[in-house]
Order: sequence, then C-alpha cells, then structure tokens
Amino acid sequence: MARAQIIDGKAVAARLRATVARDAAAIRARHGQAPSLRVVLVGDDPASRSYVRAKDRAAAEVGIDSDLIALPADTTQAALLERVDALNRDPTVNGILVQLPLPAQIDAARVIEAIDVAKDVDGFHPLNVGRLYTARAGLDPTLLVPCTPRGCLILVQETLGSALAGQRVVVVGRSNIVGKPVAALLLGEDCTVTLAHSKTRDLPGECRRADILIAAVGRPELIRGDWIRPGATVIDVGVNRVTRDGEPRLVGDVAFAEAVEVAGAITPVPGGVGPMTVACLLRNTVIAAANQHA
Repeated sequence: MARAQIIDGKAVAARLRATVARDAAAIRARHGQAPSLRVVLVGDDPASRSYVRAKDRAAAEVGIDSDLIALPADTTQAALLERVDALNRDPTVNGILVQLPLPAQIDAARVIEAIDVAKDVDGFHPLNVGRLYTARAGLDPTLLVPCTPRGCLILVQETLGSALAGQRVVVVGRSNIVGKPVAALLLGEDCTVTLAHSKTRDLPGECRRADILIAAVGRPELIRGDWIRPGATVIDVGVNRVTRDGEPRLVGDVAFAEAVEVAGAITPVPGGVGPMTVACLLRNTVIAAANQHA
C-alpha cells in the first residue's frame, strides 16, 4: 500500500487567509473600518505569548486591526471582567479573545460567559455552543464556531470533498474546545460520529472502525499505526512537547511514522491543524464584523 497523502495545513490555511483578506478589505471599503480583534493575555506564559504574537502577525497580514491587551499574572477576576465589559461596549471592537489558560484565581467559564456573544471569536460562549449543537445539517456561515474544530472540518472537506454523508468518524477526546464541537460539526455533515475518550472500552478497536479519525486527546503518540483502518483519513490535533535523543520535539497524538504507512491521508505535526486554527480565528473575526454591520 502507498504511503498516506500528507494533508498540507499550511497551504489550505494560506488559501483561507487570502479569502479572509478579500472579505476584510470589502468590509473596510463598505464601512470605513477594518474588522477589529482584541486579544487579552493574562500573565506571561511563554507558549501563550508566542501563540498570541503569531495571531497578531497573521491578523495584520490580512488587514484585520489587532491589538494585544497584556495584563499581569495577579490580575483579579473582577478586573478582568471589567476589561471584558469595556471591550463589549466598544463599538469599534468586533472580536474579543481571552487567551487560555488563565491564572488559577480566575474562573475561565465565568470570563467566557461575560464576552458579548456577537464578539466571541473563539466560539466558546454557551450561546454559540448551543447554536452549533442545535444547527441543522450544514453549517450556518454566520455562526461563530470554535476555531480548531472548524479547521479540522475544512481539512477533511479539502481531502475528501464536501460530500461526507455516511462517513464513520471517531473522535478521540471529549474536550469542550475540540472534541465535542468537532463531533457536532461532523454530525452536521451527516457523518456517523463516535466520541471516544479515556474510559472507552477497546479504544484501538473503535479507532479501527473509522473512515475519519480525529485525535484530540493530548497524549503523545497514543494512537498507533495498527489502530488505523487502511485508507482512513487521520486528523491529528495534538501538539505535545517531548524530548528525543536529548532534543526537544513536537509530536502529535498519533504515531506519525507508523500511521503514514497505513492511512490514506494524514495531517503532520507541526504544519497540519495548527495553521488552520489561526486562519479560522481570522475568519471568525471577519464573520463577527459582517454580522455586526448587518
């Protein structure tokens, strides 16, 4: 059997960013204001700061007005909520993102619920989550959907085409950020979806049933090559930092070297889902701006 097709997330994300740039320019021409994004970072976690910088650069490249609001690590929940409220009330701000994780003294769920649902470009607000889960078949283009799950769906569609009805999907991981929303998105495409997790009986057997396998569990190389049905499409959401031969490396939740010999198509780590997450954040910012102007 031939080695799997490598799904180039960087190339797909570049095409999506080009579309976002055109849409952002149209909004600016029509309304005299570029779509605007405000990212709130509490503390100085190196990974979060690096990720936020990447978002800021990508926003500038597509014509989105982006700004970082950096707050100290000892910021109180009340102070953060006050800042969020000010952004909610600012008519020049279209999108608000509070970078997770937050320091221990802050209840992340309370902060997410405080964000104006129309400006929730992460798609985590309970109302946006509810709209996703109650949507009928097909995704309403005006919905604000969590960015990584939307990116996964786009990569699957780019690989298999838009006709996904009847495909058997196994999602490994049940987080509110990836697992649950990506399952909802694929249900909306008329797939048959199994949501698996650490308590699933015979997890390898469940994975082998999948036409489309999505790994979002956060455990390095948990999913081995012999867990994958020959020819399956594998979307690896995991980003795990490990040390191999004394050198730091990024690996996914799938044992790539084994899986690439079995799968029909697979995303690499890095260069697969990661670029799509940022591109979908930019897309959500443009959607939020268009919705607000409408």
